[in-house]
Amino acid sequence: MTFENAQIARPVIEFTPKTKPTLKKNKVEETLSKIRQLHEELNTQLYSNPKERPSIQSPADAANLLDCFIGSLDHEEMWVVNLNRRNHVVNLVKLYQGSVSSSQVRIGEVFRQAILDNSSAIIVAHNHPSSDISPSPDDVAVTRAIVQAGKLLDIDVLDHVICSHGKFCSLKERGLGFS
Repeated sequence: MTFENAQIARPVIEFTPKTKPTLKKNKVEETLSKIRQLHEELNTQLYSNPKERPSIQSPADAANLLDCFIGSLDHEEMWVVNLNRRNHVVNLVKLYQGSVSSSQVRIGEVFRQAILDNSSAIIVAHNHPSSDISPSPDDVAVTRAIVQAGKLLDIDVLDHVICSHGKFCSLKERGLGFS
């Protein structure tokens, strides 16, 4: 028996305008589900293995940690990295999910998990789906309010980082909102 001229049977899938977006949407939802699962798994490991917690020593460290979660999203999300006295990550908190161009922030919510975990410092981060990492006036105003609240709560706000597609901007390095 020879297979020289044999044809491999390939399934024929026809995409109608209705099925093609559904398949793409399901793929995106599946990927986002995997990211959420990874986030939960990471927090579980951070709690169970405190000696292995990564340390954040620079805005680049924070951006590298968070970019895989928020860097390529098509909507804005704000996350908080809660840190201990030695700047080791206690946990990551997905705080808000907004639209393509905005996310409403309630300052009290930024510190909620940090207070529960007795964290001494936080780093706030969010993404810009547009790939433009320039801080908006709203970004600066929110940062200023978060820093002021942190002073009242005795929780240091070390930075506010904007991530997008492998790039980042540190509002603290630019002197925006940290006066």
